[in-house]
Amino acid sequence: MAQHQARKRFGQNFLHDESVIEEIIRGIDPRPDDNLVEIGPGLAALTRPLSKCLNRLTVIELDRDLVTRLQNSFSTKTLNVIEADALKVDFSTLGPNLRVVGNLPYNISSPMLFHLMQFADGILDQHFMLQREVIERMVAKPGDSDYSRLSVMLQARYRMFKLFDVAPEAFDPAPKVVSAIVRMRPLPADRPQAKNTRAFEKVVAQAFTQRRKMLRGSLSQWTKALNWDALAIDPTSRPGDLSVEQFIALADAIYESGVMGDIS
Repeated sequence: MAQHQARKRFGQNFLHDESVIEEIIRGIDPRPDDNLVEIGPGLAALTRPLSKCLNRLTVIELDRDLVTRLQNSFSTKTLNVIEADALKVDFSTLGPNLRVVGNLPYNISSPMLFHLMQFADGILDQHFMLQREVIERMVAKPGDSDYSRLSVMLQARYRMFKLFDVAPEAFDPAPKVVSAIVRMRPLPADRPQAKNTRAFEKVVAQAFTQRRKMLRGSLSQWTKALNWDALAIDPTSRPGDLSVEQFIALADAIYESGVMGDIS
């Protein structure tokens, strides 16, 4: 089969280090009956070992040439190939108890994570290879320099663990950054939740747009009427100081005050 040239527009870096591949498979721990979906199978570095562990694997691939390679390399009985942009896929149509894995292109990593959030109720876990600095933001805690909007939004929905780093040399072509593997498990239905998701998103986004400013300044258009003492939040705090639960409480109070108006 002809060699496939990595395409920059798809953000392609193909994993080839066998020891890294084996470690990823151990981390995923696939079982035969799992309903597992791989995003961006590429040259099948993970697809091949995964398919050996599963009765059937679904993969989502955008590159038409790679779709053809996959279809020519695997039986339709063991591999279901979906030619699509994963950012546009309705994951709720892929069955219950999904397990999602993938080596996500760095240029779509955050949009992909947010896209999958809307399907989290039907997902058991997610294992992704991403740029290390993105994963460090995902798992950062209040007070950490990496704590950000991404940290708050994802930690409101998932429990996350950084598993291990992956050196650039494990890929062809080698990226200019270190990668890492993250495990994401959706939190249960009884987790703390904002009363209005859109209000929560807006408050968190606005706070971190001006992360060096005190909350009373960065959120001044909404917070003048708030009882900060009742919230047990210091108005001189900066966004990096607040826990996810505090952001939820703050967003709820702003939403219930009516100062946001119609945010539907």
